[in-house]
Amino acid sequence: MINETYKEMLGKKSVIRQLSEFATARGKEIGYENVFDYSLGNPSVPVPEEFTKAMIEMLEQDSPMALHGYSPSLGNPEFKQAVADSLNRRFGMNYKASHIFPTSGAAGAIAHALRAITKPGDEVIVFAPFFPEYIPYVTGTGAEIVVVPADTKAFQINFDKFEELLTNKVKAVLINSPNNPTGAVYTKVGLKEWVDYANANGSVILFDAAYEAFIEDDTLPKSIFEIEGARTCAIEICSLSKTAGFTGTRLGYTVIPKTLERYGMNFNAMWVRNRTTKTNGVSYIIQVGGAAVFTDEGQKQIHENINIYKKNAKVIMEALDAVGIWYCGGKNAPYVWMKCPDGMGSWEFFDYLLENIQVIGTPGEGFGKCGEGYFRFSSFGSPEDTKEAAERIKNLLKK
Repeated sequence: MINETYKEMLGKKSVIRQLSEFATARGKEIGYENVFDYSLGNPSVPVPEEFTKAMIEMLEQDSPMALHGYSPSLGNPEFKQAVADSLNRRFGMNYKASHIFPTSGAAGAIAHALRAITKPGDEVIVFAPFFPEYIPYVTGTGAEIVVVPADTKAFQINFDKFEELLTNKVKAVLINSPNNPTGAVYTKVGLKEWVDYANANGSVILFDAAYEAFIEDDTLPKSIFEIEGARTCAIEICSLSKTAGFTGTRLGYTVIPKTLERYGMNFNAMWVRNRTTKTNGVSYIIQVGGAAVFTDEGQKQIHENINIYKKNAKVIMEALDAVGIWYCGGKNAPYVWMKCPDGMGSWEFFDYLLENIQVIGTPGEGFGKCGEGYFRFSSFGSPEDTKEAAERIKNLLKK
């Protein structure tokens, strides 16, 4: 017999994946050049050249046994040191390689971190709207997910509603900033309140910083560790999927300060002993190649690629500005979160765009009830296609 929980999950596929599959099928029908898909964040620019060079050099010169053998349990030292050095340069930190743990992307790291800090019956706080995969990550541990309703004025943290939902069962707070889907970046003041709460109540903050490299406003925090007191209550989880174009390569890392071990646990060692989500054991060649991403030249290339996505977002925002549509995000994130026009529902607006101009985005309802009446565009398209799609959107909404 199939586990009933997993059986139920089969009927709840990710709306983002479904729309991407739909766009592919639609392209086969009318030609891919006629479909403008902004639903899934698949990269449209190449990975940094430094990564490609490092991979070619390894495959040509290094021993095949070394390349394809087991990776060190705690991760490749070269990759760990490269990440630590990068964090220290960018944020004025003092991390060592021992604070870094490589993972196969951010998803497994989040899932395992939740297993490490919760038990069945505990509660995990998330803020609406949120990445829908958080639900199975949390419920898979036996914990319960508690959703704080959205602040629909600015999509910042809704502290009034949060206080109403607090119980002594809350053991973790899962924060994503910049947020997917809204593109909103949480402020230092807001995050400081969370850090103070977590330290006072023995909770742990899981900070999903998958899009931190998109933040250009220096007044907004890119890392939770910019907040005083965070080193005693937070784990930061990062991914190279969007920044380096590694969506299929699968490489990320966690940052776990030594001071978090006040709970009597060595979190890095615990990662190694994980036998459920298998976040450890990232391919040796991917880790060594990934280290090249953190060189000065590699970071320069990432910055250039991100600027392409940011220009795409600007083009979409300008189209919405031209017709007076409310939106947030875009400037410091790869997502633009807009209010559907004329009181349309999010799926109604999806059909409207598809039928009239062959542009595909993601209905806000796919990110929870509070997303009804909103719509998400990603900026991961080619500049040429994005200009055409934005022009189509503007002209259609003018009508």
